[in-house]
Amino acid sequence: MPISRFYKLYLSPNRKYVKVLKNLLGFVPGNLSLYRLAFRHKSVAQNVKHGVKNSNERLEFLGDAVLGSVVAEVLFKQYPYKDEGFLTEMRSKIVSRVNLNQLGRKLGFEQLIEYDNRILNSGRQGSLLGDAFEALIGAVYLDKGYEFTKNFLINHIIKSHIDIHTLEQTETNFKSKLIEWCQRHGKDISFDLIANQEGESTKLFTIQTSVDGEPLGIGKEFSKKNAEKLSAEKACESLGI
Repeated sequence: MPISRFYKLYLSPNRKYVKVLKNLLGFVPGNLSLYRLAFRHKSVAQNVKHGVKNSNERLEFLGDAVLGSVVAEVLFKQYPYKDEGFLTEMRSKIVSRVNLNQLGRKLGFEQLIEYDNRILNSGRQGSLLGDAFEALIGAVYLDKGYEFTKNFLINHIIKSHIDIHTLEQTETNFKSKLIEWCQRHGKDISFDLIANQEGESTKLFTIQTSVDGEPLGIGKEFSKKNAEKLSAEKACESLGI
């Protein structure tokens, strides 16, 4: 065992935390501060340089991109004869907040996440575990690199905790769910095509979902249908549906 690893596990002042992470992840982390940050919600973060809080939001952004890339490659290889629409929908199912929340709960994230208890009754609380999962992937990527993160996701997460064939048979239609919710509560809903950001492909569709005129989610995809689905999922997350 390398001296640095031995020190972190048995001699470091942070050895208890390191052992928890090792049991959770299957490896000893290098930069421990990245992992602490991954489990720190913005509700307990403090402002740092330029007004940016030291929360897990930036790691969540990075982890989302890495996770999407790995899942896309796995699906591309596993379904060589399926079209883009099928692959996009399967990826959406795997990386949905519902699925990531379940993964976070199964992996025991609740013992590690730092957050303000006062948000327990808010809709945002429902995404705590999923947000932390993506942030963790961002931390692993920065600490260990892409290939390590890819192997970790495939062998430790996807193969062990995600039944892709079962998800294939599962209908996760957030748009229908959102429309039904709005009908039950007498609210107006709209899916609006809005302008892309500067530099984005002209073939990209950007859809904004609004409920009673309040924007609640934005989805970007190369088909309008899939962009609406992604936007509806984010709106459902905002509403705690």
